[in-house]
Amino acid sequence: MIRVVLVDDQELLRTGLRALVERDGDVTVVGEAGTGRQGLARVRELRPDVVLMDVRMPDLDGLEATRLIVSDAALAGVAVVVLTTFDEDELVFGAIRAGAAGFLLKDVAPDELRQAVRTVAAGESLLDPTVTGRVLAAVAATPPAVDDSRLAALTLRERDVLREVGRGRSNDEVAAVLHLSPATARTYVSRLLTRLHARDRSQLVVLAYETGLVRPGDPG
Repeated sequence: MIRVVLVDDQELLRTGLRALVERDGDVTVVGEAGTGRQGLARVRELRPDVVLMDVRMPDLDGLEATRLIVSDAALAGVAVVVLTTFDEDELVFGAIRAGAAGFLLKDVAPDELRQAVRTVAAGESLLDPTVTGRVLAAVAATPPAVDDSRLAALTLRERDVLREVGRGRSNDEVAAVLHLSPATARTYVSRLLTRLHARDRSQLVVLAYETGLVRPGDPG
């Protein structure tokens, strides 16, 4: 059973999310909160598998709550998925940088919502290439300062793989673009996580942008 905590300041939305995620019987909502600070407390108390986190909330916003959850070693098994709307792209980039496992638009289809919960509960990141590209392109006007020193320890092939991950490609897509076997692509991604001290694939995307391997507006 996948255990979920819902953090959103709209009670009606929480009620709807609970009904949707619990429908198939393999997910249970173990707690809810209406502010970021309350959500942080509930997560520390309940240690869920997944947190569905709103961005804009009173008391403590979703970005800071996400950062605090991700940085807490006692909560290492908790995956945070940020809930967002189309006008909050720049905030979502900040959430992924803070360590969120991914993000969902609030109008996500019910089946996609449930599959997203299963995906992050299994330790994978939730990075839809189309939405990822749109979110990261939103920072084009104020891109992060480029620091490519972290690439020094990487081989050219590892840089190629990181570039494709940064473009939102799955392991199979990376393999196809770079003419690798899927198993080899998975090995490269795992090696990148270790060498770059990245928590998950989402942070590899951020690193690809911060090191200048991928820039907003680059062709996919």
